[in-house]
Formats: sequence, structure tokens, C-alpha cells
Amino acid sequence: MTDGSGNKIAAADGWPMLKGEYKTGDKNSCVAVVTCGSHLDDDELISAGAAISGSCKTENLGIEKLVSHIVANPNIRFLIVAGAEVKGHITGEAILMLHQNGISKNRIVGAKGAIPYIENLSENAVKRFMEQIKCIDMINVEDIGAISQKIKECEADDPGAFPAAPLLPSDNDKGKSAGDDSSEDGGDFKNAGNTGGSVSVSEISTLTMITRLKSLDQKIAGIGDYHKFQAGFLAGKMEGFVIGFVLTAIVLTILYILW
Repeated sequence: MTDGSGNKIAAADGWPMLKGEYKTGDKNSCVAVVTCGSHLDDDELISAGAAISGSCKTENLGIEKLVSHIVANPNIRFLIVAGAEVKGHITGEAILMLHQNGISKNRIVGAKGAIPYIENLSENAVKRFMEQIKCIDMINVEDIGAISQKIKECEADDPGAFPAAPLLPSDNDKGKSAGDDSSEDGGDFKNAGNTGGSVSVSEISTLTMITRLKSLDQKIAGIGDYHKFQAGFLAGKMEGFVIGFVLTAIVLTILYILW
């Protein structure tokens, strides 16, 4: 979806909004680069023409930040997914799967990582991410020259800004009133433009903290389940040993009597 005009649209005020390990360049550039688990020379990739370049190690919080930055800048039309894959999280694949398949019940469809759950992005934001950009798979490529060349190729094919206003997280959760703070998720997205209607950085940081706490809860629950399994396994093992010992003693006693 593009008007093909080559026109540019101003990114959301304060873009990029969220803290992270990245460098930024020309906001009007059509290319974003994510280097997954690698810490490459972001300055060089910015010099090559990227609007933003940085690592992304988790398939939940990290990807949520990545998507938030992209949909808040309609000029970004290409996402180069490069760098070493992150063991366990498999973040690069998760990004590609999100772009290709979207989410179902907050889970990235087709992602194989440990916790590929998107909780603070609305379906509208995910759909916008899928429509706005083209993903370029360069996973496990760490050659700065090759990535820089791909950036230039993308710039040459720049279709112009995505024909819609920037999106930013909203403190209204899917139609709830602004004063309703009972929601426990990260809220929906709204058109931000440059009208002063975007949320503050402190509000966005609060959403990020909520997600981190939820992720921690999931991990603690997983550890608890693991320990329960281990305890049950050991208890069952001991019970089996005792039963086997008793049965063996009975059999030997019977044989001794019969003998």
C-alpha cells in the first residue's frame, strides 16, 4: 500500500520514543536495520543511509519496541533483519514471522522462540507493521559492507511514505475512557501526527515496565512449574524404588520358605 509519490510524512513527535540500544539517522530514510544479537557498527549503517539501526534480543519486549518505532515513522518502508540469531529467543525469525503471519491470541504465529508473546501492541499496530514495510532476511549476516549495500538498494526503491499518519501507543485501551486505568495491557494505538496528541515518554516507559513485569511473572511461573515437575518426578522415583524393594523382599522370603 503506497501512493508511489515519493512524498515524506513527518515522524511522530519525539521519534524514536523508547530507550534502547540503537542509533538514529535521517528520519526520512526508508530503511530500518535490526541486528538481532549482534552489536555491529550502527554508526556505519546510519552513514550508509538507515533511519535507525540497533540490536534486538527478545522476541517480546524487543520486538514491541521495534514495531512501535516503525509504525511511528511512516517513511520507513524496509526492515533489514541482520546479525546473529539469538539463541533461545530466535528473535530474527520471530520478526519475520510477525511480519508474515501476525499474531493469534497474542502469540506470534509460527515463531519458535521461548516467549514470542506480543501483549502491548494492538492488532491494528501489528497490521500496520505488516502493511507498511517489506522485511529483508539477512539473518546471520554480520558483514557491514553487505548490509550497507542492501540499505542503498532499498533507498533506490523507496516508494515514499506509507500513506497514513504515524501511530503511537494510546493510554486508552481499545475504546475505554481516558480516565479508566483498570486495564492491565499496554493499550491500543492511535494516530499521532504532529498535533500534540501523542502520549508522553513517561507513559510509554510505564507500558514498557508493565510488559517487563508480565514477562518476569511468566518466567517465575515457568520456574515454579519446572520445580513442581522435578519434585513429582523424584517422589515418584523414590516410591517406585520402595515398592520394588518390598516386592523383591517378599518374593525372596517366599522362595526361601519354599526352598
